[in-house]
Amino acid sequence: MSKKNKPRRTSTTGRTILIILILSIIAACAFLGTMLFEPEKPRVTVTNKKNVMGVNSKIDFKVQDDRSGLRTVKVDVEQNGKVSSLYQTSFPRSSKLLKCGPAKHQETIALNPKKHNLVDGTANLIFTTTDYSWNGFFKGNKTTLTQEITIDTDTPKISPRHKQRYIQPGGCGIVIYSLSEPATKHGILLHNNFFQGFPLEEQEDLYIAYFALDWDATNAGPAQIIAFDKAGNEGKLMFSMILKKTNQKFDRINVGDGFLQNKIPEFQQYYPEMHGSDMEKYLFINNTVRTNNAQAIQTICSTPHSKRLWEGRFLRMKGASRAGFADRRTYYYQGKAIDKQTHLGMDIASTAAAEVHAANTGIVAFADYLGIYGNMVILDHGQGIFSLYSHMSRIDVSQGDMVEKNGLLGHTGATGMAGGDHLHFSMLAHGVFTSPLEWWDAAWIKVNITDIITDAQL
Repeated sequence: MSKKNKPRRTSTTGRTILIILILSIIAACAFLGTMLFEPEKPRVTVTNKKNVMGVNSKIDFKVQDDRSGLRTVKVDVEQNGKVSSLYQTSFPRSSKLLKCGPAKHQETIALNPKKHNLVDGTANLIFTTTDYSWNGFFKGNKTTLTQEITIDTDTPKISPRHKQRYIQPGGCGIVIYSLSEPATKHGILLHNNFFQGFPLEEQEDLYIAYFALDWDATNAGPAQIIAFDKAGNEGKLMFSMILKKTNQKFDRINVGDGFLQNKIPEFQQYYPEMHGSDMEKYLFINNTVRTNNAQAIQTICSTPHSKRLWEGRFLRMKGASRAGFADRRTYYYQGKAIDKQTHLGMDIASTAAAEVHAANTGIVAFADYLGIYGNMVILDHGQGIFSLYSHMSRIDVSQGDMVEKNGLLGHTGATGMAGGDHLHFSMLAHGVFTSPLEWWDAAWIKVNITDIITDAQL
């Protein structure tokens, strides 16, 4: 190759490098421009979308922009051409070029119709958000979401047909009432316990709520009927009851080594986390397991059948009474008090492996082993009333079975925290233990429930 051609090669190489450099700059500018002028709009999502808003409704929403980041968020309400601001915020620039604002933001805001001069009727929620894109002459991408809502500030009106007058600790009662409008939730609130209401004998305009007073209650209130409409408005009606005192009974339970050696292995297979001495394991069962069992029973009773399935008084198993409802028990070991608990049922002893029958018609809500109760059956009698049968040696029904009054459930035994063969029977109203004596009494049911229902329907 001659020396004459060398400058041409150098010139060609230089031009190639220059072209590559120019193309690289153009590509970099194009990429940067694409990023800075990105056209992707922010996204707005209403996470608790409600079409009806009440006296003080909550609005949950979130906004997101994964590219340049969020710049501003604004929520307005518009009605009859008038716009009122509910929420507004802006985010300072956190970067000079890319991802200048947060990628996500979520908020819960309140809509108070009175504060914003809104009247009952149609209105619009307007969600507006912008990002940090250079698009739109550096104003950023903008997203507007409009949601039509209905403002409803009327609270449900409650008209009582019957309010319980007398009640005792551990006693049960009913309230019958009508509502001025359909309600999403209604019933009785008593001592922080909620007792759901149900249609009365399939009548659309009347409702009944069964409730129970805690066994250790020292007063009968405050009690109120409450109802929430679909806008979240709450109607309430206070009522008072007269507390009838009951006699307290105290029992002494002696715990022996023989009982511990017999029972601990049974519980160990269900609760392998137990450790320590037999006495430490016993106290774990009598406290932690007992508490967990109570929570499980509350859950089982939290979704009752909506129709009344029972009729007439509840049947009592034949046999001798061994322990009563709300007996205060003190447990002794080697002459020393080691624990205290309350017995929330009736113990009935008959012959060993005696037949256990349904106290009334119901659906089997539970049929299995449960801690201190051993082999246990719970029947759902509808509208919040449940019966419980425990310490059984054998269960002859399955969850979901419909059992007629006096139908066979199983046989008595000594499973769970039982020292001998017997039936532990309990009655519950929405998971709150109530005295079985009332439900065994035909006169009590007639005076306190059936006669009142008949009168209310007239």
